[in-house]
Amino acid sequence: MVCTRGQHVASLDGLPSASWAVFFLAGALLRPVWMLPLLFGLASALDLAGMAAGSLSDWCVSPAYWALALAYAALWGGGRVYAMRLHRGGWGDLPRLLLALVLSGSVAYLLSKGGFYVFSGRYPQASLAGFIARVPQYYPPALGGLAAYVGAVLAVRASVHAVIPRSTLGVGT
Repeated sequence: MVCTRGQHVASLDGLPSASWAVFFLAGALLRPVWMLPLLFGLASALDLAGMAAGSLSDWCVSPAYWALALAYAALWGGGRVYAMRLHRGGWGDLPRLLLALVLSGSVAYLLSKGGFYVFSGRYPQASLAGFIARVPQYYPPALGGLAAYVGAVLAVRASVHAVIPRSTLGVGT
């Protein structure tokens, strides 16, 4: 998230933000619930640092910024549900993982993009038709970035577990 969020000193240009994937993966892989507000604080601090450095506009910081907390909580919850109820281990998990990604990503999209569209004040003539017209432009890249980062992390994790026994890593079976 530090390397891909916004336009601050440490960001890598050209990469989509990994924030959504970070929240989904934190819900799936990290047990402490306090990680959710900690990660939201980090995301907010990165946004503020980018604005203070002049490398990020204040376009997204609006009265709708609170909707991000709800969107990130939806992603966290999607990761948590996947880990606790849907994950069985093996390739058979792929459809359940995709379902969790699509559902939590869709809820996050509606909360973050819908919240911004309606409550930011940037769109004085906000309407359902206006929001729906924007979906084809922003929804596919949002879900695609989420799926790509989650897939990459889980592929690396599976590779590590294939090479190094779980007991050596201190991870249960």
